[in-house]
Amino acid sequence: MIARRQTRPVRVKDVVIGGGAPVTIQSMTKTDTADIAATARQIRALATAGCELVRVAVPTLEAAKALPDIRREANQVALVADIHFHPQFALAAIEAGFDKIRWNPGNIRQSARVQEVVARAKARGIPIRIGVNVGSLDPECEAASPGNLVEAIVQSALKSVRLLESFGFQEIVISLKSSDVLQMLAAYRRMAQLCDYPFHLGVTEAGLLEASTVKSAIGIGALLAEGIGDTIRVSITGDPIDEVKVAQRILSSLQLRRFETNVIACPSCGRCEIDVVGIAKQVEARLQALSQEEPRALELTVAVMGCVVNGPGESEHADVGLAGGGGVGVIYRKGRQVRRVGEAEMVDALLDEVQNVLHETSAVIAR
Repeated sequence: MIARRQTRPVRVKDVVIGGGAPVTIQSMTKTDTADIAATARQIRALATAGCELVRVAVPTLEAAKALPDIRREANQVALVADIHFHPQFALAAIEAGFDKIRWNPGNIRQSARVQEVVARAKARGIPIRIGVNVGSLDPECEAASPGNLVEAIVQSALKSVRLLESFGFQEIVISLKSSDVLQMLAAYRRMAQLCDYPFHLGVTEAGLLEASTVKSAIGIGALLAEGIGDTIRVSITGDPIDEVKVAQRILSSLQLRRFETNVIACPSCGRCEIDVVGIAKQVEARLQALSQEEPRALELTVAVMGCVVNGPGESEHADVGLAGGGGVGVIYRKGRQVRRVGEAEMVDALLDEVQNVLHETSAVIAR
């Protein structure tokens, strides 16, 4: 188990960030916010995919005017208003019933306007994310740390934290984002030594699906493995549903949360005597469908191996395993051979054994 950094809890609608709560998943709409129907539709699609907080950009007056209708159309989802340059749009989001405000201290620096927003947020019980981005740092902090962007990122956040604290406000979440993975890692590690506010993790502007998946898995995953991080957003140039899917896989891989059955599958090679790629895809799809009916399937590890070299050994570490070759599939249970079937029956036999495990577990629980 990963020993997580101790942070204070921050509540966003029905979602808790920090304080030992499960790491939550965020994404952001990519529609024109002024298009109420399209934005609400994407929010609902993200929520259905497993996104727990959805952020909406508020760059214009037209977008700000759309917020009350968006709130009504997506009233079950925790919504975050993304504010840059215009504190009055934060006030509009609060009045519209949004659940959290994100702003970048690098482009909102008027203390009196910040105090006005903080007072309104405090009265409504709405938290604020101080969202620092390396592309728009506080100019004074950047000037004070020439050639040291990591320190400039951290000090930009701390300056804003101290300002909010001076107004008696502590419902704060912090993010320290950069498109440079090593820079991002260093900033979060440094800030973790300086405060106990919960962290929103992300590698910003991470690129298209493949590039972002790698960068996010390294950046977000490394910090989560160290116990740092309370909520995450994978930034992908593309469909936001993919952001949710990648985030789920990061959390599942670290066993922080389970969104899918853990399928171990060999990469296939010259030793492979079955269509291990096709079989693994079938198994993954059927396990995903099974988990909708039986959530305990998410707790299992299932192996699909294409030869007898690693198959038995890998299956020993799986709840249920398959090693195929020579027209035969051998089904294993915790490394113990339980059944031999023809190649055409392998997938069905593997899933039957998964069902056996679930039924036996149910019987034990019932006792």
